[in-house]
Amino acid sequence: MQLKKVNLSGVNTHKLPVLSAARIKELFGKKAEGDKDVRQELINGNLRLVLSILQRFKNRGENLDDLFQVGCIGLIKAVDNFSLEHNVNFSTYAVPMIIGEIRRYLRDNNALRVSRSLKMLAQKAQQIREKLTGKLLREPTINEIAQELGVTPEEVVFAYQTLNEPISLYDPVFQDASEPIYVLDLLSDKSSGTESWVEELSLRQALATLTKRERKILEDRFFNGRTQTEIAAEISISQAQVSRIEKGALRKVRRCLQWQGGMENAEA
Repeated sequence: MQLKKVNLSGVNTHKLPVLSAARIKELFGKKAEGDKDVRQELINGNLRLVLSILQRFKNRGENLDDLFQVGCIGLIKAVDNFSLEHNVNFSTYAVPMIIGEIRRYLRDNNALRVSRSLKMLAQKAQQIREKLTGKLLREPTINEIAQELGVTPEEVVFAYQTLNEPISLYDPVFQDASEPIYVLDLLSDKSSGTESWVEELSLRQALATLTKRERKILEDRFFNGRTQTEIAAEISISQAQVSRIEKGALRKVRRCLQWQGGMENAEA
């Protein structure tokens, strides 16, 4: 993808340098030996990484200059903390740090303010959840977490909601080789009873074409709000495998729905 000539925070993104993997490795080797002059080259040479990550947040209504600066903070932290001993590519290490920095900024500057006590309860609930998972060797229920905390299940659920970031209507729900599907695309007027049950029937038929594992992963991801990491831990596979299965299942559902739509048009 060719970058457009856009200035962010006074930086001409079109002229950002690109470092090869070999050069990055060489510079981090020098940095480990005490060469402080390579730090700036490493930062400048990876600014395009920040730019690419901004694409994920471009429809949130935030100032891109601000997000770029925040992303650069994440990049600087990654440069300062990365070591060749991590045995991974620098980009693999840096991307989560940059995304995390931007998400923290969005959360802290969100117009929807969450009380400190509720945030603390959410953190405690997470800690209890991890503790009970190790003790019970399974995912604890909301009731078990609430009992351990001495609060009601409703309070635990409400606290957990504070951990979820508000989403934009223009956030992609899923995307493959074709056009992405956004949250806005999934919102519709359900007042038409006939249309509603026909769509539900079509979706049920599409889901019936999936394997048991594919169906479980989609249900957990889009109906139960679970992360790929959580699902991977439960069914004892890697997060990457969950991601591949999820994408494959979504393609199956889409093809099935498109086929059903074609049949309906042919009959009309």
